[in-house]
Amino acid sequence: MTNQKLPTLLVSAGRQSRVTQGAVNPVIQRASSLVFDSVAAKKKATAQRANGELFYGRRGTLTHFALQDAMVALEGGAGCALYPCGAAAVSNAILSFVKAGDHILMTGAAYEPTQDFCQVILHDMNVSTTFYDPLIGADIATLITENTRVVFLESPSSITMEVQDIPAMVKAIRAVDPGIIIMIDNTWAAGVLFKALDHGIDISIQAGTKYIVGHSDAMLGTAVANARCWDRLRERSYLMGQMVDADTAYIAARGLRTMAVRLKQHQQSSIKVAKWLNQRPEVARVNHPELASCKGHEFYKRDFSGCNGLFSFVLKQRLSQAQLAHYLDNFQHFRMAYSWGGYESLILANQPEELKAIRPAGAVDFEGTLVRVHIGLEDVDDLIADLDAGFERIMAS
Repeated sequence: MTNQKLPTLLVSAGRQSRVTQGAVNPVIQRASSLVFDSVAAKKKATAQRANGELFYGRRGTLTHFALQDAMVALEGGAGCALYPCGAAAVSNAILSFVKAGDHILMTGAAYEPTQDFCQVILHDMNVSTTFYDPLIGADIATLITENTRVVFLESPSSITMEVQDIPAMVKAIRAVDPGIIIMIDNTWAAGVLFKALDHGIDISIQAGTKYIVGHSDAMLGTAVANARCWDRLRERSYLMGQMVDADTAYIAARGLRTMAVRLKQHQQSSIKVAKWLNQRPEVARVNHPELASCKGHEFYKRDFSGCNGLFSFVLKQRLSQAQLAHYLDNFQHFRMAYSWGGYESLILANQPEELKAIRPAGAVDFEGTLVRVHIGLEDVDDLIADLDAGFERIMAS
């Protein structure tokens, strides 16, 4: 199955007859208790509870196994742990590999809740964090200490979209200490546009809420681990009570079936919008990995097989609060909401000091208002017209 092209694999993965029971899709098996017909059956299930044998609801049902099998087929590795959201996947993956007195390296442009987790929960556990420049490259080695246990990547970065030189970073980290666990928030790539484990990363984490589910109607986190990390990640996550309900697992598996065509459309439309924005006199810079103006563009072209609908751009002008409200409140197709990855187009904005406040390293390199957009599945010309009308509102205010 792993030799199949991505669209075929997305349709086929996790649909073995054991989990479909003769249907096209996996069954929805809702269960807490799973009944054993004999003592021998109970012993077998207990012995194989970590290997896809029906044992207890928190270990998973056929519905969960179908999604986990599909994720392993897509991302490689030895297994996939499921979580109730992306933030849970991040926090529990890290917690599975650190203890008091340890040190982690975290990209300074990570998703805000990831940074907050380091500064609050890990801090209180006496696990120290050093936040590094996402473009540090091989110089990451200079920050490794004798108690560094985890290096956490996120590429492209949250909001500002820097693409990291991951091969150089992995090589440098392994040269200093092969035992360090390297993790990545791989949500932007949906686990398929960047093959993290093929690049020497140990654990690929996603907010499956985004492109896996794809319809803004369920929360999910996933973590696909290689063989050396899987047993520990699986058992530690189980001990911390991490699981998802069967209905969410089913919705996520169903979302996978159309992800290739959705990503293709997100990519096509977002590139067209990004290039249009790049020509606008109101725009100082477009942070889209497909464009040379995006930091780390050369690494994206080398390491990624495509892009999605999420990027940002910086206005030359810093909008006043009144201008910003007038700008954001009156879009026809772009709606304001946290998250992204659904079929709908979304828009949010940050002033420089707002972004600086949520980043421990504190550095920003722009003075105008930053706008983050998710380009959905609407007609791209309608979206461009909507953005054009937004610029007209700015000029008129």
